[in-house]
Amino acid sequence: MTAEDKYGYWLDIAEYDLGAAGAMYDSGRWLYVLVMCQQAVEKLVKGLYTLYLNDDVPRTHNIKILLGRFEGMLPVSVPPEMHTFFDELSQYYLSNRYPEFISKLSLLVTESDAESTLSKAKEAFLWLLTLKP
Repeated sequence: MTAEDKYGYWLDIAEYDLGAAGAMYDSGRWLYVLVMCQQAVEKLVKGLYTLYLNDDVPRTHNIKILLGRFEGMLPVSVPPEMHTFFDELSQYYLSNRYPEFISKLSLLVTESDAESTLSKAKEAFLWLLTLKP
């Protein structure tokens, strides 16, 4: 499998997850909007990782760690607000090992949180697409 093939794989599932984030928003599942936004951006960054480094993607969900491995190779600098957003998004990765934590956390996320995160994730997604070499 070529780096381009791997990128295509990651892009396909990233787009699916971004669509799922919209579906979660439409159904009022605010926490899962944030979770799917994190997954979408993480997977797109993993796709870029394969293109820039032609290497296996590390087993991490931290977007900034992944991006940091090839950030110096990018044609443009990552804007500070993107770094901040990627930090925020990485907090929304959920492990299914703690369902009671997930149910408590879901009570804290508002529609406004979901709407704002979805909007920023779409913007970040489009920006990340421009980084494909």
